[in-house]
Amino acid sequence: MYFTKQRGLSKPASLILASIVSVGLLLTGCGQTATKENAGGAAQPSNEPPKAAEQAYTVKHAMGETTIKGKPAKVVVLTNEGTEALLSLGVKPVGAVKSWSGTPFYDHIKKDLDGVQVVGDENQPNLEAIAALKPDLIIGNKLRQEKVYAQLSAIAPTIFSEKINSDWQKNFKLYAEALNKKAEGDQLLSKLDQRIADFKAKAGDSINQQVSLVRFIPGKTRIYYKDTFAGFMLQKIGFPRPKAQDKETFADDVTKERIPDMEGDILFYYTWDNDKKEASQVEQEWTNDPLWKNLNVVKNGKAFKVSDDIWNTSGSIISANLMLDDLEKYILKK
Repeated sequence: MYFTKQRGLSKPASLILASIVSVGLLLTGCGQTATKENAGGAAQPSNEPPKAAEQAYTVKHAMGETTIKGKPAKVVVLTNEGTEALLSLGVKPVGAVKSWSGTPFYDHIKKDLDGVQVVGDENQPNLEAIAALKPDLIIGNKLRQEKVYAQLSAIAPTIFSEKINSDWQKNFKLYAEALNKKAEGDQLLSKLDQRIADFKAKAGDSINQQVSLVRFIPGKTRIYYKDTFAGFMLQKIGFPRPKAQDKETFADDVTKERIPDMEGDILFYYTWDNDKKEASQVEQEWTNDPLWKNLNVVKNGKAFKVSDDIWNTSGSIISANLMLDDLEKYILKK
């Protein structure tokens, strides 16, 4: 060998040296592989941007500020309006409270919630069921769940809206921010605004009709005012309310003597029932009463029954669009 002759090494020595060089090269190669794959050693500096899972953002909400790491993938939602918000933003929760009606979710969203775990109801969420899902984000409401906020926060980062607002858009924007989907949320609200503008243009003078709202529940009948989901939407669209209903408050429980206050150019009524169908009995009793039948809006065929789920209890952007569907059906019909 040329190398051996130059250095004057014996043949055995040259073989030993060659073996050492081979082992060194082998170790170097293994070291490069381990560094490349980041196996069995400390992470090496990288010029690549941090992955989405490593990013964090802070959200201000009803209980203070909460930092969320990464993109929430396993979300538990504890309000019905929050469930609608998540679905509209393309997020299927791993857990959700059951709806105020339905088995266990409202008919208009139950297909989208197939396989979602029920975690109690708005007034009494099931903490054990929530913890078992190992969520990375919980969305709830101070009015409903303030007493268990600390326990929820111990499970996962928790964001609370202040209350269930007639102005549902405030909560919707918060939930979109919590999901790191603010831009998508703003886009959905803009689309709704455009749809309302299109509706008003098509409605013309029909937008000046005074709209009455009535609700039947077990043992009670209510006239609904502006501080309700439907009341807010009617005001947002531009419909006036009858003088007796032009109030910024929530609702009044009424007796039959107040039926004349239900008068309007058009009347929408909805019924929330229980297993005993007690509200349906109330509805039948009232709508067959002579005072009801004597209302001009009834005699003119302008009293329409609509879904309580959509017009009242579900309360977010999916219902807002479905309510517009109803208004197009009844206002724009030819």
